[in-house]
Amino acid sequence: MLACRVFISMLLFVSTVSAQEKTSTPTQLTVDRIFGSDDFRSEPVPFDKWMKSSSYTALLPSKTQNIGRDIVRFDAKGFAEVLVPAEKLIPSGAKEPLNVEAYEFSKDLDMVLIYTNSAKVWRANTRGDYWTFRRSTGKLSKLGGETKPSTMMFAKLSPDGNSVGYVRENSLYVEPAEGGAAVKLTNDGNSNIINGTFDWVYEEEYFCRDGWRWSPDSKQIAYWQLDTSGVKTFTLVDNTAGKYQTMQTFAYPKTGERNSTCRIGVVSVQGGETKWMNIPGDTSTDYYLPRMEWAGNPQELLIRRINRLQNTVDVMLADATSGSVKTILTERDSTWVDIHDDVMKWLDDGKSFTWISERDGWRHLYIVSRDGATQRCVT
Repeated sequence: MLACRVFISMLLFVSTVSAQEKTSTPTQLTVDRIFGSDDFRSEPVPFDKWMKSSSYTALLPSKTQNIGRDIVRFDAKGFAEVLVPAEKLIPSGAKEPLNVEAYEFSKDLDMVLIYTNSAKVWRANTRGDYWTFRRSTGKLSKLGGETKPSTMMFAKLSPDGNSVGYVRENSLYVEPAEGGAAVKLTNDGNSNIINGTFDWVYEEEYFCRDGWRWSPDSKQIAYWQLDTSGVKTFTLVDNTAGKYQTMQTFAYPKTGERNSTCRIGVVSVQGGETKWMNIPGDTSTDYYLPRMEWAGNPQELLIRRINRLQNTVDVMLADATSGSVKTILTERDSTWVDIHDDVMKWLDDGKSFTWISERDGWRHLYIVSRDGATQRCVT
């Protein structure tokens, strides 16, 4: 009876509130205000990124600007230092500072890459605008030249802090960190050829979005390329876009259907031909390539290939110059092998790496030699 009375009370409340919506003021409690606004959203935790020397940075409301946030560094004892004040992030001709949604510092903390004006792509806000700010000179620069707003994706500072790479309209670009002429690294990006990011399947199955990596020496970029041209399409009816529904058609393989063809290549930041890795197997029918990183040096990549049943993972070492690939570790299970994001840390100057496995029925940490010959359980 108590549950019934509570349910009826909730219905009466919603009905009353809904009836008031057309005449309500912004301060009244309405269904739209409860669920469609940020009025009752909790404040985010300010902690953001750990830095070296036991300190971290956070975005905090500016003390000098009505709108805008400072990037502040805290040490372990709570001492605060404003690294980038909001008033320094006001573009020429603007009255308000940039709305900083994400940021990245160079190693010397002099250059900061700022992400703003984001837009959603499927599930996450991965498209937006990028600016750089040099702390030593106070120079604020917009990247991308005259590109359309909110079209740049996954921008990252090079390890040496001199360049920024990014994806725009399925192509990869590199330009000077303080802005300037961009070098277009891929020339085949279109609605079917996807460079530096992923299709629906890779995002859905493996949370893959950012599809490229700087080499440790800042001279090369490794990236994924997907070709959706052989994939059947699906039409989605959007009944929420406006008064009339809209149709959106995109490549969407259903169970057992052909996937996008996927490959991994390396290209110089000066431009030129891409060197493709000779990874065996058909990625449209039999395999996925869900993870790839530089293997602790600028000469090799570490690639993980998983079969379509997702019960066998091959860890492969690829030569970035020749494209040759060799398997150094294989993980199998009768049912399922997970793709971990935090398994591989290079040790002993690149002679070994960490690996997490459930091969004995329990999750353990292993130390694996670079050639895969030695695998030692340490937990």
